[in-house]
Amino acid sequence: MLPILWNIASFVLALSILVAVHEWGHYYVAKLCKVKILKFSIGFGKPLYKKTTSSGMEFIIAGIPMGGYVRMLDGRVDQVSTQDLDVAFDQKPVGQRMAIVAAGPIVNFIFAVFALMAVGMIGSETSKTIVGEVYSNSIASQSELTVGDEILKVGNREVGDWQEVSIEMVSFSGDTTMPITVKSPNGVTIEKQLDLNGWKLNPDSTDLFADLGFSPFSPELTTTLGLVDSEAPAGLAGFQVNDEILKIDGTPMSNWGQIVEYLEPRPNQNLIVEVMREGQVLEVPVQLGKNPQDENKGYLGVSPFREAWPQEYIVETKLGPIEAFTNGVESTWRLMTVTLEMLGKLVTGDLSVKSLSGPISIAQGAGANASYGLVPFLGFLAIISVNLGIINLLPLPILDGGHLFYFTIEWITGKPVSEAVQDIGFKVGGVILFAVMATAIFNDIVRHT
Repeated sequence: MLPILWNIASFVLALSILVAVHEWGHYYVAKLCKVKILKFSIGFGKPLYKKTTSSGMEFIIAGIPMGGYVRMLDGRVDQVSTQDLDVAFDQKPVGQRMAIVAAGPIVNFIFAVFALMAVGMIGSETSKTIVGEVYSNSIASQSELTVGDEILKVGNREVGDWQEVSIEMVSFSGDTTMPITVKSPNGVTIEKQLDLNGWKLNPDSTDLFADLGFSPFSPELTTTLGLVDSEAPAGLAGFQVNDEILKIDGTPMSNWGQIVEYLEPRPNQNLIVEVMREGQVLEVPVQLGKNPQDENKGYLGVSPFREAWPQEYIVETKLGPIEAFTNGVESTWRLMTVTLEMLGKLVTGDLSVKSLSGPISIAQGAGANASYGLVPFLGFLAIISVNLGIINLLPLPILDGGHLFYFTIEWITGKPVSEAVQDIGFKVGGVILFAVMATAIFNDIVRHT
């Protein structure tokens, strides 16, 4: 239950931040253009908090954190007095109206730049992009990718960590080949081609690299427990952190893989686990549970310690303000272009609609990244902020991009689009957006049931 609550809390925090940033963009530029603001709401539904500012604007935090809005005085929906005509949104020049509407997505992009700038300035410790295992009869093995290869480039873009590798590899979904540049263990730099014929991004998979046939290097897992879930069978049976598993039902356990292989086929079975605890050998009886992701597999509820990372595989990065800002701009731009590439591949069918993710997947991502610390959470916020900005710029009348489309027509023709045409556009846009959201939510339900 606690992980679910953590995911929900992280999701609400992330979405509230990004909605506030987006709506503040609209609000700020509207104020610059001297438009009267009636309401600024973060969320929908019943207000949890409400305050009226000195300008008469209502600031609201509402109970449903799935969006927000800035309500401006507008003669198309409000009775506007003669003295307020010059502060009504619809009476402003079309260029100002376009700036107000575009400000929300633009501020989302700016937020991503500064979030990634903060990541660079705070600093992080990452591992080199060294291949740890190559699976037989896989795309990676057929391209002669080998254990110990360090991935330097994917396509023509340099990569410095596994997140960057993942982003660049995702962008090749639907292509026939993926060129990668690697440095072999003997120091030779060479380009290799991954044959992607017949391969598409698998929306149901949680491991992109495994789908391509390899895994990043990581130190070996030990047989010593580093985490024990207090509510799982292990915690209820009395296992403790630092317990070293020696035997299960009298069978010696020499590595973690052997432990997993023994436990998985035995859901609900009673076992005797022999452990070393503070120099003493103890026998701990336990009844296994069922794995939450697969009820056919046994579940103990523990995770092991890993061996120490080789120092030469660790990269510590901490940037100065100028370099961090530059990096933030470049990374944000790349996130924008990859998002557009993925949208294009959805339209052409090179990427399945099954890859669309809804609030459940986003909540899980928020919870996971928040649990890892501030730096991963900021990186997650940057990715979602860019996606939010791009989606809002799509030319659907119900979104900011749709309003910009109408205003562009008005700017070119010198007269506004008729209300009848706008109403039809809003209805069509609403149906399309609802269909996309329904598909994303359906995908979430299928993945998590």
